[in-house]
Amino acid sequence: MEWQPDEQGLQQVLQLLKDSQSPDTATQRAVQEKLEQLNQFPDFNNYLIFVLTSLKSEDEPTRSLSGLILKNNVKAHYQNFPPNVADFIKRECLNNIGDPSPLIRATIGILITTIASKGELQTWPELLPQLCNLLNSEDYNTCEGSFGALQKICEDSSELLDSDALNRPLNIMIPKFLQFFKHCSPKIRSHAIACVNQFIIGRAQALMDNIDTFIESLFALAGDEDSEVRKNVCRALVMLLEVRIDRLIPHMHSIIQYMLQRTQDPDENVALEACEFWLTLAEQPICKEALSGHLVQLIPILVNGMKYSEIDIILLKGDVEEDEAVPDSEQDIKPRFHKSRTVTLQHEGGEGEEGEDIDEDEDDDDDTLSDWNLRKCSAAALDVLANVFREELLPHLLPLLKGLLFHPDWVIKESGILVLGAIAEGCMQGMVPYLPELIPHLIQCLCDKKALVRSIACWTLSRYAHWVVSQPPDAHLKPLMTELLKRILDGNKRVQEAACSAFATLEEEACTELVPYLSFILDTLVFAFGKYQHKNLLILYDAIGTLADSVGHHLNQPEYIQKLMPPLIAKWNELKDEDKDLFPLLECLSSVATALQSGFLPYCEPVYQRCVTLVQKTLAQAMVSNTHTHTHTHMDFNRGNMYSQQPDQYEAPDKDFMIVALDLLSGLAEGLGGHVDTLVARSNIMTLLFQCMQDTMPEVRQSSFALLGDLTKACFPHVKPCIAEFMPILGTNLNPEFISVCNNATWAIGEICMQMGVEMQPYIAMVLNQLVEIINRPNTPKTLLENTAITIGRLGYVCPQEVAAMLPQFIRPWCTSLRNIRDNEEKDSAFRGICMMIGVNPGGVVQDFIFFCDAVASWVNPKDDLRDMFYKILHGFKEQVGEENWQQFSEQFPPLLKERLAACYGV
Repeated sequence: MEWQPDEQGLQQVLQLLKDSQSPDTATQRAVQEKLEQLNQFPDFNNYLIFVLTSLKSEDEPTRSLSGLILKNNVKAHYQNFPPNVADFIKRECLNNIGDPSPLIRATIGILITTIASKGELQTWPELLPQLCNLLNSEDYNTCEGSFGALQKICEDSSELLDSDALNRPLNIMIPKFLQFFKHCSPKIRSHAIACVNQFIIGRAQALMDNIDTFIESLFALAGDEDSEVRKNVCRALVMLLEVRIDRLIPHMHSIIQYMLQRTQDPDENVALEACEFWLTLAEQPICKEALSGHLVQLIPILVNGMKYSEIDIILLKGDVEEDEAVPDSEQDIKPRFHKSRTVTLQHEGGEGEEGEDIDEDEDDDDDTLSDWNLRKCSAAALDVLANVFREELLPHLLPLLKGLLFHPDWVIKESGILVLGAIAEGCMQGMVPYLPELIPHLIQCLCDKKALVRSIACWTLSRYAHWVVSQPPDAHLKPLMTELLKRILDGNKRVQEAACSAFATLEEEACTELVPYLSFILDTLVFAFGKYQHKNLLILYDAIGTLADSVGHHLNQPEYIQKLMPPLIAKWNELKDEDKDLFPLLECLSSVATALQSGFLPYCEPVYQRCVTLVQKTLAQAMVSNTHTHTHTHMDFNRGNMYSQQPDQYEAPDKDFMIVALDLLSGLAEGLGGHVDTLVARSNIMTLLFQCMQDTMPEVRQSSFALLGDLTKACFPHVKPCIAEFMPILGTNLNPEFISVCNNATWAIGEICMQMGVEMQPYIAMVLNQLVEIINRPNTPKTLLENTAITIGRLGYVCPQEVAAMLPQFIRPWCTSLRNIRDNEEKDSAFRGICMMIGVNPGGVVQDFIFFCDAVASWVNPKDDLRDMFYKILHGFKEQVGEENWQQFSEQFPPLLKERLAACYGV
């Protein structure tokens, strides 16, 4: 006997559904309680599916709501449904997938997918065959409803569908979907492409077997009148470009022609999908060859796409000029990520020039808007194409640029400034002749009456900061800086933000060039403190931190400290320990402490104490939260959160507080050096550090090892008693799977070893093998290789006997990884170690002696005693092998090496 609802029960459920649509919070709360009671009765779910599928007398929103509550119950409690209830729900879904109402069909589709994703695809074997069968229905609603459900299943479970677990249903599904590309209904055609598209990126075998049919079917739809179909065709071609470019190459000319058309599609969603094609193509090796002939058409299209749309301007409040007094709404403020401390060495060209950190400032001039739109995509495409074609792009661009940059309509002028910024990286060489005229024009645009023009001018100027700084300072740097500082105090929040970010970029490029203007710069930045709303305040901290990083100890002047520290400390005292705004402020103070060094002393005590407290609090919370298992079920039902969290359930703590605090402590130790001694003595930081070094989260360990190294340098007597406990932990973290953790642990071992001297001996065995393994690994990042080489050298310096035996296993990679870093303390100690090990085990270096010679030649001016060590080893080797063999040996030297060794060491 089929289940039937009880009239009274049904009325109760309907009343509940009506109440749940009420805006009143008290009613909402009553609904939640009622729902929790009703969930005790298994057949409550039968009532919900009945209202959704069978109660046609009710209005659609109520029926759909009933289905959404059921979906949430499935999500939370499906494993407790009695089998007859689960079967009833599944049957009703499949029988009603063709409901005449699109809303009800979609709700049933969501419900089916939710049941399927609860691991039920395996235990509901009839689902896929039945849905595929229903596609053949003469009834449009049934076909459309089934396709809607299939599309959701393909989206949710694409990997499972392409696995042996289900007996490879795709072998039947993909050919079936392809037949529907020709269907008379655009909605069905669109579903069919969307279903197949789910399997491109994963290269599903069934799709690869039908790839040519798929591509032909896509081409057949090129002229489709439906915009949703065109969008899905474009999306398919973009993904195929990534995974099966070999199949597209024969048709590339016509695909490019098609995409040029689509990038100008009247429907912005289609144009955006098509524009992604240029972005993806630019990453392919064939890009240059494929696009050369089409630039003349493509460039104007991309440039045209870079204008703000009318909707953008409304959303951006493009006509509101002064909004600085309007408080920020919280959802405007993006979560920011703290970049944990990684210890790197100085290279020839200043710090870390090889760009291991990802550049985040890609065209983010209007990131508060809808996250990704045609303007951004066009700008990004132009940016990457400029990097592919370099100067060859300019003949197509310069004639356009003239017309844009001086256009009376501000929207067009604004897009021209964006174009200029987008090509800055790729076309820099070709732009140089025009910059002496363009930069002053852009600086003028900083005063434009339109805020959106002022803000884009900030961004574009920052992209040319490198060139500006390379010119005499009075030419462009001074006028640019003067105007940017005015913009930092603009009345418009977007302009403030753009100016602050641009100024931070300028600081990084100009470094000590800014020293003469420090007083003026600090006055502006401090004035902004009183002016800024929440979001821009966070960017201001960054600009101050970057300033400190850029000018370093030049900031350590009483008048500058007087200007800068009071407002920073005032903010510091205002913020509570739980406030996320502490992150950027801690990062900023960390840079300031490192720059001011002893100048920071008067402020260090409260800052130090608070950091220790933050670490302690976070560790304590972590202890508590680990002892409670917490299960929350969130229902996204009618905006009210169904199960309010029970107060006895502890959330996992936010470890970012601890990470940022450890990094600031590192900054203090580095900046204050020996002065940090008394602070460390009066706190339990070593105990806390012992816990942090064993944290499960890699970023916490990474920052702990950085701090350990800095404390070792600043106040070793406090570290020394802990070495026996710390060394085994350092040893286990020499795991290159976590690059930054491994890097910082390696560096800390090297610093400890220099302090321990001969007492390091019992610990060599814990670390040496791992270090030798790391230095011999292929594809190890440069920074880690250098740190590893330095630490091996230092271990050899304090315990040459123990390390020298392994010389032949590391001498060659050791020499090649240290030849590029400039002369400094770390390099000095490492090379002394190598010389001492060669003294103990000269045979260990014979095979690779040429590499040693090359490494020695990389020194510009070693200290006298180190130079003597080199001299002795080179001459000793020469005497050992004899004049004739040395001649033959030195014949292999590159001319430059030969000259250097002859000049410096007379060999």
